[in-house]
Amino acid sequence: MPKNGRLSELPLANVRFARPTAKLAECRRFYHEVLGLPVIAEFSGHAGYDGVVIGLPDAAVQLELVHDGGAVPEPSPENQVVLYLGDTAAVETAAAPVLAAGHGSVVTANPYWSDRGAVAFEDPDGWVVILAPWAYGQES
Repeated sequence: MPKNGRLSELPLANVRFARPTAKLAECRRFYHEVLGLPVIAEFSGHAGYDGVVIGLPDAAVQLELVHDGGAVPEPSPENQVVLYLGDTAAVETAAAPVLAAGHGSVVTANPYWSDRGAVAFEDPDGWVVILAPWAYGQES
């Protein structure tokens, strides 16, 4: 048991980020069929919510999309999912099926991403999905 009972001293089994969506079926299709990420779970009518859990490249990190029929926040350029893929070849590989499905890349509000060779797309809710050609924390 950790000395101070602090979260930083405990192992985490999973991390899941959840966000509302107004377009659950379209977002499921974008993340699963277009980006090729696995669907880990789906639910309907669970405490008033429908949803899907998408596996991100590290199995311990997941994105949950939920819809309860209520209001969803307006899209913002600050709403981002960033996938750090390690190098340019990996970004090109990941971007190819997205482009082939008719999703054009978008310019990010912050030039940080494009200045470093990242490619960005919008999901059906207007969230920006950024494919970055480096591993976070391992930049040169």
